[in-house]
Amino acid sequence: MAETAASRTGSVSRKTNETSVSVSVNLDGTGKSTISTGVGFFDHMLDQLSRHSLIDMEIETKGDLHVDDHHAVEDTGIAIGQAIAKALGDRRGITRYASIDLAMDETMTKAAVDLSGRPFLVWNVSFSAPKIGTFDTELVREFFQALAQNAGITLHVLNHYGANNHHIAETCFKAVARALRTATEIDPRQAGRVPSTKGTLV
Repeated sequence: MAETAASRTGSVSRKTNETSVSVSVNLDGTGKSTISTGVGFFDHMLDQLSRHSLIDMEIETKGDLHVDDHHAVEDTGIAIGQAIAKALGDRRGITRYASIDLAMDETMTKAAVDLSGRPFLVWNVSFSAPKIGTFDTELVREFFQALAQNAGITLHVLNHYGANNHHIAETCFKAVARALRTATEIDPRQAGRVPSTKGTLV
């Protein structure tokens, strides 16, 4: 009988005095998502993250939006990162590294990832306005910081150029999504090994 591949899924529920977040991910999905954070622009970005990474995501966040969007965005990033870390397990057999330069109209952004188990964010992205609609542009970095820290990802994001702040933010999410799609994929040539001379990534 053929061996059944292990399910690469992860779920996290996180509750604080500021937010209540539930996240489920499937690394071997098709990019389907059900997302509700109460922050419209953020929902749109998370939909892009799911769709272009092909990671199925179910995300529900209830937060203190009467204060601002900060806690909802950061805590959602924490929970997504923790769910991805659970789904990766010991990271055996994964491709591990990936990078992409992603174009959208006048904007070009690079994302490079190492699913190393060692969290680090290098962020070289600037916005020309403090808000996109009602969304604080500084929260884009806060989300990726939380994601990288809790997923155990070394993540570098570099915006080469761009004029429209919506496009700059969206290329960050899409580029990270595409890099995650490649890096999380199972590499058949690894033959189930952990892709590190250390023998461990966690």
